[in-house]
Amino acid sequence: MPPATHTFSTALWEMPTTAAAWVFVTLPAEASEAIRSTPRPPRPGFGSIRVSATVGGSRWATSIFPDSKSGRYVLPVKKSVRKTEGIDVGDRVEVTVDVLE
Repeated sequence: MPPATHTFSTALWEMPTTAAAWVFVTLPAEASEAIRSTPRPPRPGFGSIRVSATVGGSRWATSIFPDSKSGRYVLPVKKSVRKTEGIDVGDRVEVTVDVLE
């Protein structure tokens, strides 16, 4: 079965931690619900789901994670991707997520 693909536009946001800041985008409610409702075997990692993500010309393998506050999935955006694409917290970006599981 081909991967489910979700493309959307959203703003980058930051979650400060004790070690460093993590930068994320939040998937839309519709995409999050579609991903959540697809049966898949459980895997370790806080309910994470393996994906391939694309922003601009950058594509990388990562995981999305459920956000208990919003009920949506969040995607971490690596520093190397932000630097390559010239984007930062608050910028709106077009994101494509291909669910690999």
